Amino acid sequence: MQEYGCFPADSTYFVNVSTAARTSGACSWSFQLRGECIGRGFSVPPKPPETQQRGPKMKISALPTKPIVKKRTKKFVRHQASRFARIARSSWRRSKGIDSRVRRRFKGNGCVEVKIGYGSDKKTRNLLPNGFYKFLVHNVNELELLMMHNRKYCAEIAKGVSARKRKEIVERAEQLAIKVTNASAKLAAEDEA
Repeated sequence: MQEYGCFPADSTYFVNVSTAARTSGACSWSFQLRGECIGRGFSVPPKPPETQQRGPKMKISALPTKPIVKKRTKKFVRHQASRFARIARSSWRRSKGIDSRVRRRFKGNGCVEVKIGYGSDKKTRNLLPNGFYKFLVHNVNELELLMMHNRKYCAEIAKGVSARKRKEIVERAEQLAIKVTNASAKLAAEDEA
């Protein structure tokens, strides 16, 4: 028989528990018998944690993170990209001319210069919308690196991996409860053939 302080667990006591006390196991429990307080300040064992059932079809969720905020979703276009197709096809480059209006940051040039202020928050940078970080996997051994980090990282199977190896990776990921972003990529095409 387990006892809470000096009170046996199976006897009829009314227990008033605050949420903070339940989670921390602190001494703010008050035991009442017939409406009168008979004890306060006894150490009570904390509530046992709920055990998770790990099955093959368990939905794997990421650890809670702060909301992802993208300051800018448009691509930065290069100066004079509207004039020349060869410049429009290339990525953004900094203007370096000695008389360049864009470099000197005059208003009304029609293009925005890349600045450090457009950067994403460090805590949510490279975070996928599902809350995981992506980890590229080529074989089962690389997948096992994520065994202890399955709430933070999800696996993405590399594009050069064959359908046979893909099947092995997906099966092992289910056993380890690791989320795979492209689990059904080449498998669907192989089943039809």
